[in-house]
Amino acid sequence: MELTHESMNIAWLDKNAAYDGLFFVAIKISGNFCRPSCKINESEYLDIEFFPTTKHAILHGYRPCPFCFPLIIPDKTPDSIRAILIDVNENGLSVADADLPEKGIEPREIRNWFKKYHGITFHAYQRMLRINFAFGKIHNPVSAKKKSTISIKETSGVNNASVKLRTSSSQGKRIINMIRLETVLGPMFAFATDEGVCLLEFTDRKMLETEIRYLTKILDATVVNSGNVHFDKLKEQLDEYFSGVRKEFSIPLFTPGTAFQNSVWSALQLIPFGSTRSYKEQASNLGNPDAVRAVAGANGMNRIAIVIPCHRVIGDDGQLKGYGGGLWRKKWLLEHEADVVGKRKYLQQEINFM
Repeated sequence: MELTHESMNIAWLDKNAAYDGLFFVAIKISGNFCRPSCKINESEYLDIEFFPTTKHAILHGYRPCPFCFPLIIPDKTPDSIRAILIDVNENGLSVADADLPEKGIEPREIRNWFKKYHGITFHAYQRMLRINFAFGKIHNPVSAKKKSTISIKETSGVNNASVKLRTSSSQGKRIINMIRLETVLGPMFAFATDEGVCLLEFTDRKMLETEIRYLTKILDATVVNSGNVHFDKLKEQLDEYFSGVRKEFSIPLFTPGTAFQNSVWSALQLIPFGSTRSYKEQASNLGNPDAVRAVAGANGMNRIAIVIPCHRVIGDDGQLKGYGGGLWRKKWLLEHEADVVGKRKYLQQEINFM
């Protein structure tokens, strides 16, 4: 069954259940994604896009449709998982590993089920769902006079930070502007203040919620879905980087952090395009060869991926280690840069996708 934009659109309009599972329909105005057979009135939802998997739809900021619930696989979803999905999606619950046995399932079981049918772990799904709900007003703004904002707080009894959406005039608060960018390695969030870009991360970054919470707290700021003077330049330079034209970035950056963290992040920007350094070499370059662990820790706290090239730091043994965007992306970035400078070093290490 060949899938083209035309055939998928026809299947969507016909509510053709034969296409269920082959692709998913994302509705921009609602921020939800559906099965092709979903019975909602398609005449009200003409601004759509198609995705091959639920994972792709989630990574691009969409949430499961509450009517057709595309995460539930007919005849393949245990009752215990079905009940948990309903709680998470309808009631906004966050389910930790410790909560799962009393709900009739072990953590490994739900992890394996999610990986098999949706390509991500259950915890990764919950993390991205919280972010997507927080930014849901992007698709359906309440009022032209109000802006969509997010605040970060700890949820009682849950280890992960949760992101909660509120609509506010933001009067008296510092503003952090936010947009979503498309790249060849997947969608990214970009945050910026008047001073410069303060966050650039892939949407599936595990520490994303923590990073947003830190920025809003340290800056006493509100995140607003709106433009920023730095975003056009950021998009232009990222496109040039991925196309192999640009080797250095000239975007204003704003990096709240300790003096030591900023020294590590500055040192990262001195690593030449197409080259790598070990954590030990980075520590020595900073004049403190015994601070390898501290340097590695600060490296991992970098909130501006690619532009501050923490992907160029590898283990002393030459192996790829520790990248918040996933080792498969680190491998891609290093090989891309090696290709551009004409000295590609094929990395023999096997890296799993996600």
